[in-house]
Amino acid sequence: MSQTVVPTGLEALVPLGAAFHPVENPGPTRAYAFILVPGFTLLAFASAVEPLRIANQLSQQPLYAWEILSEDGAPVAGSSAIPVGVGGKIGPRAKETRLFVCAGNPAMAAAAPAIVAAVQRHHRFGGTVGGICTGTVALAQAGLLAGRRFTLHWENQVAFAETFPDLKPTDARFETDGRIVTCGGGAAATDLMLAIVAADHGAAFAAIVSDMCLRPVMPGVEAHQRSSTAALMASRNPVLIASVNLMNRHIDSPLSIDDLAEAAGYSRRHLERLFRDATGKTPGEFYRGLRLDRGRNLLATTDLTLLEIATACGFETTSHFSKSFRSRFGVAPTLMKKGKKGAASAA
Repeated sequence: MSQTVVPTGLEALVPLGAAFHPVENPGPTRAYAFILVPGFTLLAFASAVEPLRIANQLSQQPLYAWEILSEDGAPVAGSSAIPVGVGGKIGPRAKETRLFVCAGNPAMAAAAPAIVAAVQRHHRFGGTVGGICTGTVALAQAGLLAGRRFTLHWENQVAFAETFPDLKPTDARFETDGRIVTCGGGAAATDLMLAIVAADHGAAFAAIVSDMCLRPVMPGVEAHQRSSTAALMASRNPVLIASVNLMNRHIDSPLSIDDLAEAAGYSRRHLERLFRDATGKTPGEFYRGLRLDRGRNLLATTDLTLLEIATACGFETTSHFSKSFRSRFGVAPTLMKKGKKGAASAA
C-alpha cells in the first residue's frame, strides 16, 4: 500500500512543476507572514499566497517563504466555514518579514487587540505591514493610515468610513504607500502580489507568473509581455518571434543556425546580433534552452525513459542531454526523475 508523501522545508517552498523560467541574481528569500482572522476571505488569502508559490515553482528557487499565523495558534475558519491550519500564533517577527492581516466579515474582527498590537509593533520596528480585504481595519485601528493611500473591499468601505471618519480609502484594487500595503481582497490580492513580484524580479517574470494563474493580462504589464515567445525574449521583433516559433516546431530534430537565418531572410551574423541584443544569448544557446525546457517538462509530467526524452529534445545521447541539463538546471535529470517518483508515492 502506498501513501502520499507531503513535502516539507525547502521542497515545500519549491514544488516541482513542468514550466520553468530562471531568475538571475534573486537575492535572499523574501519572507511573509499571514495572520488569519476568523471569517477571513478564503479567495483573497489563496490569491495572495499562490503567486508566491508559482514564482518559486517557475524559478525552482526559494524566492519567497511564508508562514500562516492566528491569534492563538489554532486553526481559523474562513469565509466558507473551512478551517485552515496555521503554523503558530502571532508574535514578533524579523523586520524583513512582510506581515499581512487577512480578514473578511465581520470586518471589525481584524481590530482584535492582539492583532492590532502585532501590527503596531512590527511597523514600529521597521517592518512592512499589509491588510488584505478588511485586514486594513487592523492597520486603521493601529493608527497607521493617517495621510496614507490605502484601500479595502468596496462592500466594507461605507461602514469603514463610519468607524474611521478621518480616513478615506481609495477605490483602487491595491495600494502601496511606503511600508503600508493594502488590497481590496478577492482576486485583487493576486494583482498586489504580481506587482510585488514585478518589483522584486522584473515585469517579464511577473507576467509569466500571471499567465500561470491563467490571467489574460497582468495589470500594469502590456499584453505582449506574457509567457509567449515575446515575453520570454522581452521583444516584439517579428523576426525573432518567427525564428523561435520555428525552433519550437523543430525541438526533436533541431535546425542549423544557417537554416534559421535563411528562413528569416537574414544572414547568420545578423540573426545572431538580433538574438544577442534581445536575449543576451546566441541563437544556438537560446535554442538549446528551449530544448532543455522541453526535456524538463517531459521529466516532470511523463514516465518516458531518459533516452526517449533526450531523443524527443534533439539530443543524440543521454550523456550529452544529462550534461546540458545539469548545466542549465543545476541537477541531474536522473535525480529529478527520481524525485518526481518519490514525491508521488512511497512504499
